[in-house]
Amino acid sequence: MIELCGADQAIVDLGGIRKQVSIALVPDAVVGDHVIVHVGHAIGQIDPEEAQRTLAMFGELAGAQPILVSNP
Repeated sequence: MIELCGADQAIVDLGGIRKQVSIALVPDAVVGDHVIVHVGHAIGQIDPEEAQRTLAMFGELAGAQPILVSNP
């Protein structure tokens, strides 16, 4: 989370894209926390190490080449 916007809204950075989301489900979250976002809602908090592992995995998946499988 990079900015609070009122009581239950915040701005998050999703890979360089900033989006306003509801933080009503994570009332203890503060600026600087890593949150899991689903359809416009922060639904959980994760520690910085887990966030880095997850972002690294997403980066690997984005760089992976699709495997074509032919059906006999």
